[in-house]
Amino acid sequence: MKRILAGLFFCALLLYNGCARGESARSAVLIEADTGRVLYEHNAHEALPMASTTKIMTALLAMENGDLQDAVTAGPDAFGVPGTSIYLAQGETLSLGDMLLGLMLASGNDAAAAIAGHIGGTQEEFCRMMTARAAEIGCENTVFLTPHGLPAEGHHTTAWDLALIAREAMRLPAFREIVSTRRAEIPWAGHDYPRVLTNKNRLLSSYPGAVGVKTGYTKAAGRCLVFAAERDGLRLIGVVLNCPDWFDAAERILDEGFQHWQMVTLYSAGETVRRLPVRGGTAPYVRAVAAGDVAAPVSVNAWPDLTIDLPDALDAGVRKGDVIGAASLWDGGEAVVTVPLVAGETVEENTFRSRLRRILALWSAGV
Repeated sequence: MKRILAGLFFCALLLYNGCARGESARSAVLIEADTGRVLYEHNAHEALPMASTTKIMTALLAMENGDLQDAVTAGPDAFGVPGTSIYLAQGETLSLGDMLLGLMLASGNDAAAAIAGHIGGTQEEFCRMMTARAAEIGCENTVFLTPHGLPAEGHHTTAWDLALIAREAMRLPAFREIVSTRRAEIPWAGHDYPRVLTNKNRLLSSYPGAVGVKTGYTKAAGRCLVFAAERDGLRLIGVVLNCPDWFDAAERILDEGFQHWQMVTLYSAGETVRRLPVRGGTAPYVRAVAAGDVAAPVSVNAWPDLTIDLPDALDAGVRKGDVIGAASLWDGGEAVVTVPLVAGETVEENTFRSRLRRILALWSAGV
């Protein structure tokens, strides 16, 4: 009897720990936004339908290929689209910015169709653009057949691919502003009052630091959620697909992410890492400067290793901004991030002509 009880307790413990990591989802992943480092995954590469989280790519393409002030008219394809809607009338015109609010807050399928027609000309061409853009981002198992995510045979992605798409979109300030907006009003032709849009992402009000991103649901896909949050310089993006307790699972995954990971910056962009001797130059040294932040998420209470790849010296003729080496931050035997090191200034060859130029420059400056 004791063995049976112990076995049941052990199984319950495993079940609890699995749920705490978000394994109530069919597929899940958590990444750090800047480096893309995977902090947690569960069946992250399984191809699944993704419902309205599709609209992240729709919004990304719209922002990359249009202007928020563009006039977007709802054509026949955008009128009467099933599912969630902002009730566009055929021929109704809104700005692209307002269409995107309808797309991302109210999850308007009609707004998705209108945007697709405006950017791609046809739904089919826009979906081809969506799939091609996903491949450019690094998605290996994503096919878009609709701009809104309504069921279509072969329309699928993975949690990992969707995290990459969200990461790319969250680099755009306008996208971040829209998906973090809880409530908005946009015009409504033929009415004396505006459309009132309420964001379907409950995390924006329930989870401290939440900044997006998008919900989705169909019977085929189940409950799908792409979510993002920021705390203490750590920016996390997560995905759960086919997850009955989507918001609770997202909170559990984020809690574990913030509990077990921290952002460590060893050098900031523009900071001098070393000074290198210059042979035969107009100056004896050149600064090796970090081209970006040498920063990455590492385990709490751990300290990463740093490797610097630079020559012992440089020949004269180096130009400011030239890549002269690299700095890598390592954690757990993995090179988490590698940042180019560039010359902080130009150092010319020390020739008669270069000396004469310096003399003339000093003379013209009145020195």
